[in-house]
Amino acid sequence: MTDKKATLNIDSENEAISLPTYSGSLGPDVIDVRGLTSKGYFTYDPGFVSTASCESKITFIDGANGVLLHRGYPIDQLAEKSDFLETCYLLLHGELPSLDEYTDFVKIIINHTMVHESIARFFRGFHHDSHPMAMMCGIVGALSAFYHDSLDITDPRHRIISAHRLIAKMPTLAAMCYKHSQGQPFMYPNNNLSYSENFMHMMFGTPCDDPQVNPVLSRAMDKIFLLHADHEQNASTSTVRLAGSSGANPFACIASGIATLWGPAHGGANEAVLKMLEEIGDVSNIDKFVAKAKDKNDPFRLMGFGHRVYKNFDPRAKVMKETCDEVLAELGLEDDPLLKIAKRLETIALEDEYFIEKKLYPNVDFYSGIIMKAIGIPTDMFTVIFATGRTVGWIAHWHEMLGESVKIGRPRQLYTGAKPRDYSPREGRPAAAKEVF
Repeated sequence: MTDKKATLNIDSENEAISLPTYSGSLGPDVIDVRGLTSKGYFTYDPGFVSTASCESKITFIDGANGVLLHRGYPIDQLAEKSDFLETCYLLLHGELPSLDEYTDFVKIIINHTMVHESIARFFRGFHHDSHPMAMMCGIVGALSAFYHDSLDITDPRHRIISAHRLIAKMPTLAAMCYKHSQGQPFMYPNNNLSYSENFMHMMFGTPCDDPQVNPVLSRAMDKIFLLHADHEQNASTSTVRLAGSSGANPFACIASGIATLWGPAHGGANEAVLKMLEEIGDVSNIDKFVAKAKDKNDPFRLMGFGHRVYKNFDPRAKVMKETCDEVLAELGLEDDPLLKIAKRLETIALEDEYFIEKKLYPNVDFYSGIIMKAIGIPTDMFTVIFATGRTVGWIAHWHEMLGESVKIGRPRQLYTGAKPRDYSPREGRPAAAKEVF
C-alpha cells in the first residue's frame, strides 16, 4: 500500500476527485475507485479486464515477461522439483510443507478419494453419451447433499475438510465420467498408488487386471494437473469467488467454476487444438493452413499458439514440451498422423519469422492436448482433466476470500435501455419492432 493519490477531472465537476492508489508486492499500482459511487459515478470496464476485483496472495502473473508465480515460487521450478499434491499444499497454506507435513497431507488426500456408493447410482441417470462436463457439473454440485458435516463456511476447519475432499474426489469423479461413457465398471481408488497413478488406474484399469500404470504417463498427468492448478483471476476463478461471496457451499461454488470452464473460450483450448489438427488432416496440408492463419481476411486460426495473458511466452509451455517429447518417445507415437502434424506446426511456430514477430509460440494447451491424445484420453475429457487440476486453485481462492471480510459481489452497469414510459393496453398496441432474443 502507498499514500499516492490519483486525480480524476470530470467536466461537470467543479473539483477534481482524489482517489487512493495502492501498490501490491508485485505488478502495477491500482486505483481505488470505490469513492466514486458517493459522487454519483461508476467505472465502465466490460469483462473487468482493467479492474482488480479482490486482493490475493496466491498467484501472480506478469504476462509481458512470461512470469507465473504460485505463492512466489516460479512455475518452472515447481514443475521440475515439486509434484501436484505438494503444489496443492502450497496454494492452500501459503508455504511449502515440511517432509512430515507433506506425508500427512498425502495421507489425508488418499483417505478421501472414495465417493459414496449412491454417487455411482447417480451416474446412471446420465445418458451414456452425456458430455463429461455436464456430468461433472451435476455430480460436484450434488456432493453437498452427501457431506453435511463440513458445510459451515464460517468455520476454517470445515473449509479445509471440504478442500481435502474436493481435491481427493475430483480424479475419482473424472474417471467415473469416462467409465460411464465407455460402459465399463467404475474402478475404486487404490491407496497404494500416487495421486496421478490412481487417476490413470481409475481411467484405464479394469477389475480383471492388477494396477498397471506406466510411470512416464503418470508423471505426465501429474505435470498437467500441476501446470493447470491455478491461473489468478480468470473467468472460472472469478465465478467461484462471486458464488462464494453469496455464502454458497463449497461444492456449489466449485460446480459454478466447472460450468464456466466448460465454455470453449476458457477451458476448451486444448480440445480445440485436436479439432484443428483433425481439420488439417495431413502434413501435406500444413503450408496451406499456415497461409490461411497469416491471412487477415481468413477466419481460420491456429489453436494452441499465443496466449491472451502471456504476450511473450507461456512459462508452462516449456515444461509441457519436454513432457510431451517424453510421452511420445515412451509410446513410440512419432509416426501418428495427427501428432506428426502437431510436431511440424511446432517447428514452424518456433522458426517462422511471422510467428516469432507476433510471439505466437506454442502454449500449454497445445502440448497438453497432444499428450492427452497420445495417452488415449478422448477430447471431450480434456476439460474435465483441466477442472481436476484447477480445483485446488478454485478452492484456495474461495478459502482466502472467506478468511477476509466478505462483501457479496454486485457489478454495476451502464444502462442504455428505454427511459420511463407508461403501460399501454394490449388492444391497439403496435407490434414490437424486434425481438429481444
